[in-house]
Amino acid sequence: MTNLDPTWRVRAFYQKYAPRYDHQTAYYDRVLLGDGRAWACAQSRGAVLEVAIGTGRNLPYYARGRRLTGIDLTPAMLTLARDRARDLGVAVALVVADAQALPFAAASFDSVVCTLGLNAIPDDQAAVAEMVRVLRPGGRLVLLGHVASPYRPVRAAQGLVERWLLPLAGDHQTRQPLRLLGAAGFVVDRDQRSRMGVIQRLVATKPGDR
Repeated sequence: MTNLDPTWRVRAFYQKYAPRYDHQTAYYDRVLLGDGRAWACAQSRGAVLEVAIGTGRNLPYYARGRRLTGIDLTPAMLTLARDRARDLGVAVALVVADAQALPFAAASFDSVVCTLGLNAIPDDQAAVAEMVRVLRPGGRLVLLGHVASPYRPVRAAQGLVERWLLPLAGDHQTRQPLRLLGAAGFVVDRDQRSRMGVIQRLVATKPGDR
């Protein structure tokens, strides 16, 4: 791989950005996500994989007793997540890994959670395919993030922001994960929009008996 590879460009960005991530994301959480992180974690059950766990901002919201595994592309982000888990007394296995090629056997998890992560993964279709693979039949996928607004003026503004963020951080503003879930065979149980359609909460089930 070269330095121009999209995955490694994203990793390099977040490796540098990690020390500032929590401070800057706290504002985003208040204004756009609201109780989104607590909601996402509450949808999980059984053995949980969090994809793009970052600095571990979701860790306080998981129910006690959850069997947690978290992956992230960036070692610096996971260092902060490890510190947060220790301070909270939360047991979680943290692994440096690429969401586009998860290092787990098929049907390993009951739930996969991803908040604000799918937008920064270069190949979101590959990431969703991997989420399908590692989920057990009947397993649950929970997504929370910013997506393309259904309102044309808002979507146009998102496109302008995307033109600036993509080369800097690989951050997509106008993706539509709902289409990917349908193509991957998921049954969508919940699809809720807020903030002019920019924030989407999705819960979907992998077909098959548990």
